[in-house]
Amino acid sequence: MKAVLLQDVKSIGKKGELKEVSDGYARNFLLPRKLAKEANAQAMNELKNAEAAKEYKIKTETEQAKKNAEALSGRAVKIYAKAGQGGKLFGSVTAKEICEEIKKQYNIDVDKRKVVLDGDIKSYGTFSFDIKFYNGVTATMSVVVCEQ
Repeated sequence: MKAVLLQDVKSIGKKGELKEVSDGYARNFLLPRKLAKEANAQAMNELKNAEAAKEYKIKTETEQAKKNAEALSGRAVKIYAKAGQGGKLFGSVTAKEICEEIKKQYNIDVDKRKVVLDGDIKSYGTFSFDIKFYNGVTATMSVVVCEQ
């Protein structure tokens, strides 16, 4: 019997897969526990629609990520910070602050978890960092920390 899995089932497969299972296993275990449903025309149509929606979502997210990466690549973000004697900052410039400045200056939302800093920024100067928008889509930017 062919069955469409509604949840991950150990040793059978992952959610959304079409699997061939024995009749007894499907009738006595998978179907009563709502782990799978019989692969009839309606179930197959739903499976195809779900796969098409997933592919469309990935395609649109990739296109948006490429567009954002192209717009930000090579650009610089200026951040003003206070410092004590010797040019050491009070605290450090964080990924959150960088994301807020990107939003202000370029009007592009960037998640702070996608900003990859080489280390803590604790002094004035220009520092390089990467933004990982999506799998294989990255942009390299620089942050200029200036005196307030």
